[in-house]
Amino acid sequence: MEESAVSEASFCLQKITITDYSKDDYQYEEVPADDEFSLQEDDEDLSKALQTIQEQTEDAHILALQSVLTSEKSVSEIPEAMDDFFCNFLVRLGMSRTLDCFQTECKAKEAFLKMQKERDFHRMHHKRVVQEKNRLICDIKRLKAHYASYEPVLKQLTEKYQTTLRQKMLTSLERDRAVEQVTGLQATLRNLESGYAVQSPVRKAGHECARKKGLEGPTQKALQEARQQKMLDAERSSYGPVKDSEKIGKRYPKDSEFPADTHANPFLARAKECTQPLKTGEYRLGNTLKVHDLAVSCLAIHPQKDVVVTGSDDRLWKMWALPDGNIIMTGEGHADWLSGCCFHPSGTQLVTSSGDATVRIWDLSKRGCILTLEGHIQAVWDCSWHSCGDFVASASMDNTSKIWDVNSERCRYTLRGHKDSVNSIEFLPFSNTILTSSADKTLSLWDARTGLCVHTFYGHLHSCNHATFNMKGDTIASCDSCGILKLWDIRQSVPIMSTDAGPGSANQAAFDYSGRAVAVASGNGSVKVLYLELGQLSSLRGHGEEEVHSVAFDHKAGRLLSGGADGMLCLWT
Repeated sequence: MEESAVSEASFCLQKITITDYSKDDYQYEEVPADDEFSLQEDDEDLSKALQTIQEQTEDAHILALQSVLTSEKSVSEIPEAMDDFFCNFLVRLGMSRTLDCFQTECKAKEAFLKMQKERDFHRMHHKRVVQEKNRLICDIKRLKAHYASYEPVLKQLTEKYQTTLRQKMLTSLERDRAVEQVTGLQATLRNLESGYAVQSPVRKAGHECARKKGLEGPTQKALQEARQQKMLDAERSSYGPVKDSEKIGKRYPKDSEFPADTHANPFLARAKECTQPLKTGEYRLGNTLKVHDLAVSCLAIHPQKDVVVTGSDDRLWKMWALPDGNIIMTGEGHADWLSGCCFHPSGTQLVTSSGDATVRIWDLSKRGCILTLEGHIQAVWDCSWHSCGDFVASASMDNTSKIWDVNSERCRYTLRGHKDSVNSIEFLPFSNTILTSSADKTLSLWDARTGLCVHTFYGHLHSCNHATFNMKGDTIASCDSCGILKLWDIRQSVPIMSTDAGPGSANQAAFDYSGRAVAVASGNGSVKVLYLELGQLSSLRGHGEEEVHSVAFDHKAGRLLSGGADGMLCLWT
């Protein structure tokens, strides 16, 4: 009997359905106006009667709406009452499993309704996101079209700019050639008037330059013009002393000549001798020297001796003997932190760059500064010496680089093209090619003889901190502020390798003598060494957690040197 009662109850539960009530199920009776009000023919106030009837109709309608709302409220309460009734019924009969199933279904219904509401909310939010996405896509297309309309103009302006620069360089060359001819004619005239034989102007020794032909004898017209010029000079001298610029026809007679790119790199033979295979973990910390009180910002190794120069934020540079670390010399004169240093190819002089926007040249035998080059308007980040020893290049925060003539003590060219700070600069050994890296995420190759950009490398996504050549001059290593190290093929102008040397920024890169290993000064306190043949990256710890600013290979002794923000110089052997 109990089982049949249970089955009947479950059957009743399955059959019971709750119908939704609508407003149409509730009818109300409208009271006709004719039953309560009868209009007499002699009623003169007809409008008042009509108004009374309308008010009565509105009151009846309001009462009907109140009854409907009351019925809706009762209908909404019916399901809850039915649920309680079924629960009590099942409890009375002891049908616990059926009660659990019923309560589970009620909870599932509530969860289902909640999920429906969440679905509707997310669907609405998704529609809004899609609308915003479509709007952004339309804006991007509009901006691309707007930018494309400017591309022809920008290309035309760039071509005009390059053409103007070339014309300027050609004009400068023609001007120098004309001034040189005038100088030769004046010298010939002085020799003729003094009774000496005609001699060609003498060039400074050590520079390769073809001598001008056709100066064996001046023409009558040239003689006459030269005599008139001499008479004018005599008249000027009667009124005052003649300036040096008037006596000498050439504007800058001390200017050096760039050597021809025909010199072979003598270090290539030594680089080919380095054929031993490299192994990971080869370098071990050999010695640690406390060289400065503040951060070591740069270092340079002497080309011939076991000597290293370190520059620091304390405005000093110091020279140390390796490997013991005995101090040899200290140089002071900069008004702000040092950022770069480089030895003269002969090792007798040193060039330094500083945050005081100057470049200084130091004579090591005289233990002092012999020349200060001023022209940058912001801090100078790096400096480099040409292999011939007559030119110095500097890179600055003012978005420009400069080529300085050491003999004439002036700026020969200003390299313009980068759109942000130029962070490093380097001459290709025994060449007139210059490599620069910039915060505009690019590298550029320049011709030092003309000051023009030859090629620009694109690929870095962050500020490029440093770039350097390998010994053969066919590969470039560059690193950026996100720790990415890239290798570039100069001949094909494409990247050949990209490695993440992070975390932390990559501040400087250096090739070893064989060109098969690259060291990176990392911002996380380590020196990373990438072995190209193995494709492996090792980490050298010696500066603690302090940032490493500079690295360099000692090609003579096979050491690796690193300088960090802790003022320490680490020697890895």
